[in-house]
Amino acid sequence: MHVNFNRSVKFLLILIFLIVTGCSTTSKDSFNDRPPASSETDNGYVRHALHPFGKQKYTVPTKYKNTVWERLIALYSLPEIENERINRELNWYLRHPAYLARVQQRAEPYLHLILDEVEAKNIPGELALLPIVESAFLPEAYSKSDASGLWQFIPATGRLYGLQQNAWYDGRRDVYASTKAATSFLKHLGETFDGDWHLALASYNYGKGNVRKAIEKNENLNLDTDYWSLDLPKETADYVPRLLAIAKIFANADKYNINLQHIPNKPYCELVDVKSQLDLNKAAELANTPLNEFLKLNPGFNYSSTAPQGPHHLLIPVSKAQSFKQNLAQLPYQERVDLKRYHAETAAQVRHDEIQTIPSQHKVKAGESLVSIADKNNTTPQSIRQVNHLTSNSIHSGMMLKMPTSSKMPAPQLTDKTAKAKPGAPQLYIVKKGDTLTNVAQKFSVSDKDIAGWNKITPKTALVFGQKLVIKADRQQTVAAKTLVPSVGIRSISYTVKQGDSLAQISRKFNVSISDLRKWNPPEISNALTPGKKLKVIINT
Repeated sequence: MHVNFNRSVKFLLILIFLIVTGCSTTSKDSFNDRPPASSETDNGYVRHALHPFGKQKYTVPTKYKNTVWERLIALYSLPEIENERINRELNWYLRHPAYLARVQQRAEPYLHLILDEVEAKNIPGELALLPIVESAFLPEAYSKSDASGLWQFIPATGRLYGLQQNAWYDGRRDVYASTKAATSFLKHLGETFDGDWHLALASYNYGKGNVRKAIEKNENLNLDTDYWSLDLPKETADYVPRLLAIAKIFANADKYNINLQHIPNKPYCELVDVKSQLDLNKAAELANTPLNEFLKLNPGFNYSSTAPQGPHHLLIPVSKAQSFKQNLAQLPYQERVDLKRYHAETAAQVRHDEIQTIPSQHKVKAGESLVSIADKNNTTPQSIRQVNHLTSNSIHSGMMLKMPTSSKMPAPQLTDKTAKAKPGAPQLYIVKKGDTLTNVAQKFSVSDKDIAGWNKITPKTALVFGQKLVIKADRQQTVAAKTLVPSVGIRSISYTVKQGDSLAQISRKFNVSISDLRKWNPPEISNALTPGKKLKVIINT
């Protein structure tokens, strides 16, 4: 059969033109000039070439010169997109200016530090505002999915990015450590999705695997695979618009009649390595900083001192850092930790790496929660989850749970004891689920207004699980409290080093750790053992 070659060529050109024209009239939320998928894969995800994101330019008003806002906005690199989902979130923020003022105030100690990491990782400046979406800049924030901290890491992802989590310390709440981890995680997600930061952000919220599945679903249906076209849960569908809305407001504050708090573009705090365990009350004194302000910078510790095994870094206000270092250098080694309080806390804790099961079990009753069961059994919800291989706090009536305890340390006994509080000596109280200011006040025989004043909150403020409250017993009242008393005696002995002794041998002899021996003794003794030297050893008797 004879075919007219010229006519076929013309037909083919017209067909190509129609196809190209059709692709260029997709919705405004799609990206133009999308190239075909390449054959390069990453665990099943088909990579797409970079979309042509254009950097949005903003003019910062003169009054914000030399502030973190000028620096932040200069680092913006996400495209400004018009979308109803963004407008909805933007309107919510504009209807709540008091909320915007609060999150700015909370962000002040952290923003400069966060921007340092954002710049170091070369990721979009807008991501520095992600803690507003994640935690409202509350480092103590804790979610029902067991996420914690400014960046709301779940336990597994936190560990993957080097955040230690144990009875003494939770790196997810450590402002410095979690910020380094979060920016590294975000950079990885950005690279995974070839610079498509909308997909990267969705993955931060929903999980990389889940976003990939949503992309594959659209690919199989011949639908667009950009973030705005994916079928995502409502939380994730609102997540990216929420960040883009808050970024847009801060970049156009005058337009939206929003006042940006004056935050100088200067470091607020300095990281200081204190080398070994240090009481947080003592550290706040050495830094001449109110305890509640000190704890806002160092919320990662669960007890009243840094963790015995570290980390031993603290964030100190820049203006106080030099004097803190000088004061710390003059502090006698034996005064770094309140040993009585340390022993009580050590006896009370259940170390994650020492958990063992015992024959007794607990049958869940109607109305019980993992938190209430943990309280009854002198343990923690995390320990119960670990020993029962639970992935969440979800339990049901009739369920049999094994109860954990420490294999090296007898479980503490609760005894009613009357404790005379020292005038003006602050204590730390960690908020439990169900706590209110009123019932916490009753526990310490103070008023809820007292606690509100000490912690710079209002009497109506809702408490957050895991939040630390400063309690000042400054009326010399006698506080009837449940005091944890070890079921065994603890005493300090002096051991004379013998020829051939090593720290490892001595630690095995007394069933203590090498790190404890180092902690109990000055470095010049523990680092260079010579026969005749005296070592301090704390043992159970």
